[in-house]
Amino acid sequence: MTTPDPLAAVGALAEPTRRALYDAVAQADAPIGREQAAEQIGVPAHSAKFHLDRLVDEGLLEVEYRRPEGRSGPGAGRPTKLYRRAGADVTVSLPPRHYDVAAQVLADAVEQATTAGMPLPDAVREAAVRAGRALAAEPPAPRARRPLRRLAELLRRRGYEPRVDDRDEELMLANCPFDRLARHHTELVCGLNLALVEGAVEGLGGGVEPRLDPAPGYCCVRATAT
Repeated sequence: MTTPDPLAAVGALAEPTRRALYDAVAQADAPIGREQAAEQIGVPAHSAKFHLDRLVDEGLLEVEYRRPEGRSGPGAGRPTKLYRRAGADVTVSLPPRHYDVAAQVLADAVEQATTAGMPLPDAVREAAVRAGRALAAEPPAPRARRPLRRLAELLRRRGYEPRVDDRDEELMLANCPFDRLARHHTELVCGLNLALVEGAVEGLGGGVEPRLDPAPGYCCVRATAT
């Protein structure tokens, strides 16, 4: 099963009938069938089914099958297909932003600092390194052979927009996925970025040396092949 594309999912709602059906399902107190959804917005049931299934394909709705109450056994008929709003978040940002990653790192750090009595900056660093290791462990594994290219594949998943020079010696990051936070909390977020990249390098087995090297238009972290 492929992972839904957030941009395509949001784009699917640009069609007025589809958006109306999504709203009808989202506002319902319980999962509803295509006939009920179609009746609410005044379209034929076959048209509603087409649009509802498209919303399922895009990850915006989920499906469950249920027999009518009081009916069971061989003669109960086929279960009814019901639609409900999907529980997963769909967020689109251009250029890519991943504030959820920063929030998880900071939440983990506060919890560790509170329970273990660790200084908060140290806890942030440890939490970010763990997040980097976890990123390196995510499937699929990078296909590139050279360490710098492998790191670039990973960081692209988090919106860093990596750029590797022609000699495969240096990597620059053309986007900071935590840009707004970095503008107001530069030292904190740049340290988080560096620790996350260090964790990813560790998870990949080394071969790259990240460092802080801010430049206009780029993330504060660069990396060099070793």
